Amino acid sequence: MSGRGLAPDASMVVFPISLFLPGSDLTPLRERKQEFYEGLTRWAPAGGSAEPESSRMVSVDAATYEEAAVKAGNLVLANLWGDGLPVQPATKARVDWILRGSPLPRSHGIGKFPPRGGVATVEGCAIALAMAGGRPEYLPVLVAAVEAFLDPHSDSDALQADSGSVFPVIIVNGPIARQIRLNSGFGCLGPDPQHPAGASIGRALRLMQQNLGGALPGIGAMAMYGAMRYTNAVFAEDEEGLPQGWLAHGTERHGFGAGTNSVSLIFANGVTNIKRRSAIKETSEGDVLQGMHRIADILRGAQLGCLVGYREGTPGVLLIPQVVAQLMAGLGWTKHSIRQFLWEHSRVPAEHLRRSGARAWIEIQAPESLDLDPWPIASKPGNLVLIVAGGAHPTNAYWLPGCCPNVIGRPIRVPESFDCLIAAADRDIGCGSQECKI
Repeated sequence: MSGRGLAPDASMVVFPISLFLPGSDLTPLRERKQEFYEGLTRWAPAGGSAEPESSRMVSVDAATYEEAAVKAGNLVLANLWGDGLPVQPATKARVDWILRGSPLPRSHGIGKFPPRGGVATVEGCAIALAMAGGRPEYLPVLVAAVEAFLDPHSDSDALQADSGSVFPVIIVNGPIARQIRLNSGFGCLGPDPQHPAGASIGRALRLMQQNLGGALPGIGAMAMYGAMRYTNAVFAEDEEGLPQGWLAHGTERHGFGAGTNSVSLIFANGVTNIKRRSAIKETSEGDVLQGMHRIADILRGAQLGCLVGYREGTPGVLLIPQVVAQLMAGLGWTKHSIRQFLWEHSRVPAEHLRRSGARAWIEIQAPESLDLDPWPIASKPGNLVLIVAGGAHPTNAYWLPGCCPNVIGRPIRVPESFDCLIAAADRDIGCGSQECKI
């Protein structure tokens, strides 16, 4: 309720979720009606403030560093602050070091994390990033991602607690991606020790979802299966691999100028690898056309999460590698024509919708499209997010089905000392260029 803007101490009557499933016995509601009356007539605010709280430090006593680290790890788990994996202690010195990565004051408030409503600050981002093993040059991207997550149009207050195992996908554009070693090529979704930024940033966002938003399984997050990822999905678009004339996602979707450092937030609830390349020798034209039809067949799967973003959001994110993008561009394909083809060929016959019961969901969430036959998975082709990323290999494409009412973009702000932070990273963890991999 606090995440919705109501008072954190608002009067409530708590029942188990099973009470509200179809066919439940509602007798307990009637038996406890007096609690409703009192809550509606006698509640008064306790005087709590929604202002960010100053960080409370805890101490661990131990004879050795190793013993202290073990005790700190146990403390994190016992207090439900972690994600089940070992975390770095967020010491004052480490948090202060990471705060060098933002031009904003540490107390700067970003918003309230739903559903619990904990206030997110720049310092809160630094604490989460410290726990996730991050560095100061990652902080600008995390702050922008949190700003996008907390945008009212992201619908994060509902998706954070959704039963559909939804997770945020952060796409980064601009030179900052290469500067902080954010992967856009082979293994861009991780794990990747040569490009650690994505894992740290995504894990930090997840820790904030939990520790500020209360997204504990079965409590603040009703994801039935979980999102499969401790680190969400944070990666860069392969802008150097874009064919001539193809705009970067941040420019095309959000209108940011070319070369602008930015993030784009999309909520997804799964991943599917698509065997794009033909199995036998084909002409380039035949290979591309067969691959496009296979991709459209996967999109036609109508898993209905696309209904959340039917009008202005997205049915999902399609990743294709630069070698495929270059091949298709050479044959005259554009981002627009790819989307148009997939939109037209992923339509679902009305009979399929009827036999699966999908029409009832469409009537609830996108009734204006109910009589379309075949039914398109989005209101328009432009809703589909198309990203050039992944290893330079032509065999596969990757599909992240969306559950996303709006695709949210935010610019990334860096401090004046950012070049010094990058130089320190080169010193600490090795040169970040492609020419000197570990």
